[in-house]
Amino acid sequence: MLLQPDQRTKLDESSDTFFYDTPRFVTHVDDRFIRQLTELYRERLAPNSRIFDMMSSWVSHLPEDVPFEWVEGHGMNSEELARNPRLNHYFVQNFNENPTLPLADQSFDAVLNTVSVQYLQRPEAVFGEIYRILKPGGLAIVSFSNRMFYQKAIAAWRDGSETRRVNLVKGYFMAVPGFSHPEVVTHTPGVPPILQMLGMPGGDPFYAVIAERMEPLAKL
Repeated sequence: MLLQPDQRTKLDESSDTFFYDTPRFVTHVDDRFIRQLTELYRERLAPNSRIFDMMSSWVSHLPEDVPFEWVEGHGMNSEELARNPRLNHYFVQNFNENPTLPLADQSFDAVLNTVSVQYLQRPEAVFGEIYRILKPGGLAIVSFSNRMFYQKAIAAWRDGSETRRVNLVKGYFMAVPGFSHPEVVTHTPGVPPILQMLGMPGGDPFYAVIAERMEPLAKL
């Protein structure tokens, strides 16, 4: 078992459905993080491909000048998702209550998760679903910083260092047979944390963990 039961707990154990009932039309990371994420998407996502943007909101941070065949959205608030101009379709679902995706096998070229992985209580099941819906050769990109709704993040995330959080997400991928060894992309602020504490402006650290659904081995 990747996580012990106590590592999956949240300080606020009420249903996430109620927590996200009110829309929040804000971005949860700074502009520098968003620029880095958009550039990563520009580099890694093929034009005219099919994208699943899971745990999304009113903005997907996809490059505005790159067309995609289809962008399926998922989130916890329908008002936020309805405002997102990049989504062709969306659905609302609480993955901590039902981690099964209502999407066909091998139907997407990429799955994206932005600053939300810390809230998953059954990540092994969700990452298994990510694998299932990806086409062979498809990418999963999980990005995050050090921000969170503290009361809704799982204990394993709250109690871990940033390095441990990166390793946690790598572990989610490695728990699913068939994913490639995860790649990590990191951009940390140039200002040391101690100077930030003294008032010098810094920025949000950027982390992305990327894995590919490998081609199945040919039968002999």
